[in-house]
Amino acid sequence: MAVVFETEGLSLLQEALEAMGQGFQTLPEVGNALDSDGVRSILLSVAGRMQENYPYFHPLYVGQMLKPPHPVARLAYALAMFINPNNHALDGGRASSEMEKEAVAQIAAMFGWSSSLGHLTSGGTMANFEALWIARELAPGKAVAASAQAHYTHSRLSAVLGVPFRKIASDERGRMDIGDLREQLQTGEIGTVVATLGTTAAGTIDPLPEILELRNEFPFRLHVDSAYGGYFTLASNLGSHARAAYDAIANVDSIVIDPHKHGLQPYGCGCVLFREASVGRFYKHDSPYTYFTSEELHLGEISLECSRAGASAVALWATMKLLPLDRNGSFARSLEKCREGALQLHDQLQAGKRFVPLFQPELDILVWGVRAHTASESSRLAREVFTEAEKSQLYLALATFPRKMVEPAGVVSNWDREDLVCLRACVMKPEHLDWMPEILKRLEASL
Repeated sequence: MAVVFETEGLSLLQEALEAMGQGFQTLPEVGNALDSDGVRSILLSVAGRMQENYPYFHPLYVGQMLKPPHPVARLAYALAMFINPNNHALDGGRASSEMEKEAVAQIAAMFGWSSSLGHLTSGGTMANFEALWIARELAPGKAVAASAQAHYTHSRLSAVLGVPFRKIASDERGRMDIGDLREQLQTGEIGTVVATLGTTAAGTIDPLPEILELRNEFPFRLHVDSAYGGYFTLASNLGSHARAAYDAIANVDSIVIDPHKHGLQPYGCGCVLFREASVGRFYKHDSPYTYFTSEELHLGEISLECSRAGASAVALWATMKLLPLDRNGSFARSLEKCREGALQLHDQLQAGKRFVPLFQPELDILVWGVRAHTASESSRLAREVFTEAEKSQLYLALATFPRKMVEPAGVVSNWDREDLVCLRACVMKPEHLDWMPEILKRLEASL
């Protein structure tokens, strides 16, 4: 049976288009002729090419951080594209700019900030770039520090900014090592520390309360990269370590979160937030032909990016109207189901004989090794399981971890290499919870 995509929303889009058109009835009519045959041919060609993708939307895909946007986000984005607003300046995106400000304020409120400065970006990389740029301006010549398990973008962006980068060791759980951080802070060379709440490899949470305590001894700016894990602050079923980190997040200087991950948005939609709105002074620039329609603050005046898709703001605003960022709400419950699915997968694998989870997941990402005598053999088996699972349409991911993170789990007895290739699953769709028996069945069959 072929997969049937949701199409009910197309009639709703038609209705919304007609309603939107009512607001422009006073304009002279313009032609809207469409080369139906030509467009049909191209669209069918596109449909054929898109079949070459992995089924990112399906619950049997648990590999990378790919989650389908909510139908309301897809429809709102498509609706906005008929106007194609640009949220750089109010004259290019009047309505969508206001919607962006409202949506960003709600995200900031989710982290406990009632007043802040922030905006949407094209993704987490650009959002982190802006946060590190502001940090450089506030602490010129000082280094940026992030853990060995932090996203590679931080070292790369530091190089782009001409800022020294310091890698902080990670412990056996993949969390930032506080002892190593303290030692490197004593050099006086670090101006910014990046704490990750939800590492992309293993979904681990850096010890934010302990990092905050170090600011009593050392002066540094604290940036939180929660591009993947930020929305989990709403979840009620986190472990004590993760809960403490999220409860402390309001005390940091800047935060990054990606609505195009757990926020159910199309790519690309990232968000950067600054606790102190005064950092807007670093963005100040002059563009007399752009910011002339209003004395209000234009989003382009607090963003490094110029043209940005207003449709992203419209889609996010619409999604948050349908699914508010409320604790105990339906959106929060969907995150809790993701974590429940990851915990269930962890428990089932731990009860078996061949697969060994490295540790209990803190969010909804789980990594595990294949039990073997040597690390080389285990890594080879992991690659083979990955290939066999795909043959049965179970899509996993591979990730390599240092011996320090793997050895406590007892995956192998002979370390003939200093790292191990493991299997990894992002259990980031709520549907994964119901599909877990089938996922486990296909995983076991892959052996």
